[in-house]
Amino acid sequence: MMRAMPESPRVHGVQAPVIPILGRWIRETPGTISLGQGVVSYGPPPAALDAARRFGADPADHLYGPVEGDPELVEALTGKLAVDNGIRLGTESRLVVTAGANMAFMNAVLATADPGDEVILQAPYYFNHEMAVGIAGCRAVAVATDGQYQLVPERIAEAVTSRTRAVVTISPNNPSGAVYPEATLRAVNELCAVRGIYHIHDEAYEYFVYDGARHFSPGSMDAAGSHTISLFSMSKSYGMASWRIGYMVLPSHLVEAVNKIQDTVLICPARVSQRSALAALGEGRSYCDTHVTRLAGVRRAVYARLAEIADVCDAPVALGAFYVLIGIKTGLDSMTVAERLVREHRVAVVPGEAFGLTDGCHLRVSYGALDQATVEEGLDRLVGGLRAIAA
Repeated sequence: MMRAMPESPRVHGVQAPVIPILGRWIRETPGTISLGQGVVSYGPPPAALDAARRFGADPADHLYGPVEGDPELVEALTGKLAVDNGIRLGTESRLVVTAGANMAFMNAVLATADPGDEVILQAPYYFNHEMAVGIAGCRAVAVATDGQYQLVPERIAEAVTSRTRAVVTISPNNPSGAVYPEATLRAVNELCAVRGIYHIHDEAYEYFVYDGARHFSPGSMDAAGSHTISLFSMSKSYGMASWRIGYMVLPSHLVEAVNKIQDTVLICPARVSQRSALAALGEGRSYCDTHVTRLAGVRRAVYARLAEIADVCDAPVALGAFYVLIGIKTGLDSMTVAERLVREHRVAVVPGEAFGLTDGCHLRVSYGALDQATVEEGLDRLVGGLRAIAA
């Protein structure tokens, strides 16, 4: 009998993706309303769909494209970065189109770190970032944020060692929704410059800000180009999650390394998705802003309902993304509570354990994918479920 071959110990130690687990619970409990996965309720602009329908008439459409992305899309994104983010590409930095921001992050880790090196994440962290660091054979070092999930630069500085290769920040944040102030991001970026490490900044939720909050791109800082890697996505802002289009701005000296990685894994971003992304960009950020205005009303309703159970639920106010990270007063762990909410109350949220929150019970509530009526029904179930479970 042939002996069973083991999987890689490096990959075995990586946490299992939580979203598929949540999806299985939902499939086993028909009628569940999901306040879990981080997606929006709307799809791409009509112009993007029209571009996809036209794709394929030219025989060249079916050939491989440039590994860094089609020139027309690169040019359009370069203009977008200058206008919306204050990032101007030059000799120090370049742009590469990727299959979503997750691939951009994987590119960044593989291009900057070797097995055994350290990458600093902010706790709570985005679980796919922690998984990517582990898959690369590196060590994720989690640095605690404060009570409002804001960065603490002093703690980040204390965590830097001789093996540190990068500090990762996300703003607006997944999973907390926190928006980091410009001054704090400047402090972290300057710390990285002084220590000779990279600052990887994820801006997938750049347009999702509320109540006067402002989004800031550290890559716009003077002299930031040589050590700053900025990650972007069209999944949220243009409703293109399944199209897998993201992009990264990176120091020019890393382009050859990233091209090696991307050519091996992807060869080139899907050209039909790139063509649709180009058309979507023609609509501009106003396409997303219209939906954010609607989401702002949903957000207010979410906080109003959670305030009704303040005795069992702590919900720090977040000014970005479409998440609320809540703390529950219970002795149960978050995985148990999340599963009970699905099976007993037919509402799904993501357990905080997936984001590195193991002290107490935390849950991420996502309100981006639902309309007002569905969110209200979902919140009824969530509020009732948390009261019953915490009793």
